[in-house]
Order: sequence, then C-alpha cells, then structure tokens
Amino acid sequence: MTKGWLVGSAFTLLSAAPVLAQEGEKAAKDKSALDSYLIDGGPLTIFIVAVGLLSLISLTVFNFMNLTKGKFAPDDLKAALLDHMTNCRVRSAIELSASHPSYLGRMMAYSLPNIDATHPEDLGRDHVEDAIADFSINETRKQMTFISLLSLVAQAAPMLGLFGTVFGMIGAFATLGQNAGADPQDLAADISVALLTTMWGLIVAILSLFAYFFFKNRFNALVADCHGTAENLINASIQTVNADAHLAKIPEGIAV
Repeated sequence: MTKGWLVGSAFTLLSAAPVLAQEGEKAAKDKSALDSYLIDGGPLTIFIVAVGLLSLISLTVFNFMNLTKGKFAPDDLKAALLDHMTNCRVRSAIELSASHPSYLGRMMAYSLPNIDATHPEDLGRDHVEDAIADFSINETRKQMTFISLLSLVAQAAPMLGLFGTVFGMIGAFATLGQNAGADPQDLAADISVALLTTMWGLIVAILSLFAYFFFKNRFNALVADCHGTAENLINASIQTVNADAHLAKIPEGIAV
C-alpha cells in the first residue's frame, strides 16, 4: 500500500511539472513584458514616467490637502461672523476674521474695514465689494500656482513623448540607411522608443488634464462659497440697521 502511494505521488508530481513550468514561463513573460514597457523605451521614457508621474502625484496630494472647506470657509467661522454682523458688531467681526488663517477670515479682515456707518442705507457696500474683488484677484494668483502646474505637466508630457517619437524614428531610419536589408529585430529598439515615449507622454498628460480641471473647479466652488458668505454677512448688517425703515414700508392693514 505504501509503495502504491509513493508511485501515485510521483505520478502526480510528474503530471503537474509541465503545468508549473508553463506558469513559470508565463510569469517570466509577464515580468519581461512589464519591463519592456519601461526599459525598452529608453532613458526618455523612464524620465517621463519618473518625473511626470511624481510631479502629478505630488501636486495632486498637495491640492487635495490645500483645497478643503476648512481652509476656505469653515462652518464655525461662518456662524460666528454671522452672529457678529447680525448684531452689527463689525469691530468684533474684523478681530475674529484677522485671527483666522482661512480664506474667508483673511478676506473679511481685508474688506470689512471699508464698512461706512455714515451710509446706513447700504453701509458702504460698494467699497466693501471692491475690497473683496481686490483680495480675490491677489489670492487667486497665489492659489492657482500649484493648480496651473498640473496644466504645465499636461502640456509638457506629450511634447516629450513627441520628442521621443522623432528620436526613435530617426534611429530606425538610420539603421535602415546603414543596412538596406535590416532585420526587423534591429529596428525594434528604436521603434519601441518611438511608441513607448508617446504612450507614456499621453498617459501622464491625460491624467494631469483631469486633475487640473478637477482642482480648478474645486477652487472656484470654494471661492464662490466664500463670496456668498460675505454677501450674506453684509446683508445681515444692512437689514439690522434698516429694520425699522423696512417695517415702516410694510402696510399695517386696511381698517374696515
């Protein structure tokens, strides 16, 4: 019985050997194929993948961390400012805004000093809105710097890929010029450079383009939220100051 078991085990191992060999060859083939998508593309392909993807990942992580509601218009600051402005405590609102590092805090600290109590009908609204516009222009230039870098990557990557294509085709034609009956394998290296640099350049460019528009729209939405909050704060103070005047315009009713 033991002898039969040993014979059966040996037969099983011998039967499985070709399958294991095929799997090993397949794994080696897969590995070499993965390597060929990078190594065969030459130094330029490696440069595009390393620098392009590293820049894309770094800028994406930075913008995800920077473009948050907490850094632009946190709810606690909005509620506190609304309470101050509803009760016309403009100085308290300015002090609170100046102590807060968020976009909304800095914007209100810059614009609220333009409120003019000598014009109770609108509290100098035009001057406040002009200050908000000035702040937004200056701040947008700073905030868009790291978003615009994604656009730069999206434009540079395909140009590098095109350069690799031209470089590879020049090498292929040079090989043909030296030997009219060149073996296709002799052209494979140059053609790989031409195609792989183009492929990786397009991959980096497409991903960077998606990231650019995503973060640009996210930034615009956050800024719009801050502007809407500023509008509500100004309206709250104007309504409080002119509450009696507004009520006087509402008819009490018609006596019968």
